[in-house]
Amino acid sequence: MNQITDYPDLWAAALWGTLVLFFGGAAIAIVLGLIVGAMRVSPIPVARAVGAVYVNWIRNTPLTLVMFFFAFCMPLLLPGRANFLVLAVWALGIYTATYVAETIRSGVNTVPVGQAEAARALGLTFGQVMSLIVLPQATRSVIPPMMSVFIALLKNTTVAAGFSVVNLGTVRSNLSERGENQLVVLLWVMVIFVVLVLLLAWLQRILERKWRIAR
Repeated sequence: MNQITDYPDLWAAALWGTLVLFFGGAAIAIVLGLIVGAMRVSPIPVARAVGAVYVNWIRNTPLTLVMFFFAFCMPLLLPGRANFLVLAVWALGIYTATYVAETIRSGVNTVPVGQAEAARALGLTFGQVMSLIVLPQATRSVIPPMMSVFIALLKNTTVAAGFSVVNLGTVRSNLSERGENQLVVLLWVMVIFVVLVLLLAWLQRILERKWRIAR
């Protein structure tokens, strides 16, 4: 336990950085993913094309390259003092949004087409059909895959460690410089990630139970 008790400030800063990356990236991914997911199922060909290009372009690019672009290219495009934590949050959010969008699209496809057609026949707009008819039903089927996306996002936060962003991925190198056993440190990092993932799994069960009762 001395690897933790002797350096509480270091572990607290690392955990805080991971949580900021996770929640910030998740917020961006949900908002952007909803927009792109709606574009992917939109009746407008241009919207579908733009959504498809975004998903296929970003999703097929390694996260490290996306992070590299935000860390080294964005400061050139937006002159000023760069905040690498904020840039890393945006990189994670934009990257994860592609998986959120595809998860939402798969959930929308589980809703019978006839329900959307009936809603349109009643005069509802595309936005009303999505928000009132399709998405509430699709949500039930996307909870498990969506949680898998957010678990992947949580683990992807360690990629930011390579770009001078303090998080759990930087603990090993910091404690290694102080003479601590790297293997033990990595085991503690693994334990923390397991606990965080278990919390997400617990949240998933709560949401699934809630929606199951709603049925």
